[in-house]
Amino acid sequence: MKMKFKAWSGIFASAALVLFLGACSDDPTNPGYEYMPDMYRSPAIEPYVDHGEIRGRIQDEPKLKLSAMTPPSGSIPFYGTDSETVHLMLPYFRKPNVAFRETHGLFGMDLSILDEYMLAVNDVNPFKLTSKNAEEVLKKGKELYSYMCQHCHGENGDGQGPMVKSGAYAGVPNYAERKALSDGQMFYSIYYGKGAMGSHASQLSKKEIWTLVHYVRKFQNKDYGTFDASGKPIAAAAAAPADTTKMN
Repeated sequence: MKMKFKAWSGIFASAALVLFLGACSDDPTNPGYEYMPDMYRSPAIEPYVDHGEIRGRIQDEPKLKLSAMTPPSGSIPFYGTDSETVHLMLPYFRKPNVAFRETHGLFGMDLSILDEYMLAVNDVNPFKLTSKNAEEVLKKGKELYSYMCQHCHGENGDGQGPMVKSGAYAGVPNYAERKALSDGQMFYSIYYGKGAMGSHASQLSKKEIWTLVHYVRKFQNKDYGTFDASGKPIAAAAAAPADTTKMN
């Protein structure tokens, strides 16, 4: 009886050892055998997972399926509890004109029959520039401008970027000559696009666009973003023109 028990014990121990060693792998990217994956691996579809490659097997059909879906219209991402930041990132209240559906591919959006670009002339930059944050904001603005705008608008905002010089685009404005543009109109143009420029709403947050508006002001006035000893700005943003019908 004892001999049989020892024999069976040896068999079970050997089997357990083989199973244990078989679950191991010398591949640092391989977790080995998953005994109970449903206990710790969510069965839900993850938004940024390549469903065409599942456990080493390539499947062509799932590769064509979109997993990261567009959030429902009007939904608001969570931006923390700072009231100023939350207010700044709320959905943009101005809408693109109906013509933007064809000219800029803005399908599936709420459209307006009004020329809201012209209405934006009185919109001010809600992201205030102060003596405390000016250096950081303008530094961030330069960074955003360098990889989102410079290729067309030029390093100095003169409309002579590499894409223009190559002949690919024409009619890019010189920012120094557009002092009459209000903050709101610059924001509207970047957000929804204008002329040959497409919408950047999906590429830049509202805070980033307002940051770019501040940076563009530096092209129009080198003293913009500087303050005196009392914290008063030396140069304010350009005022909106009285006659907005002449703006383009």
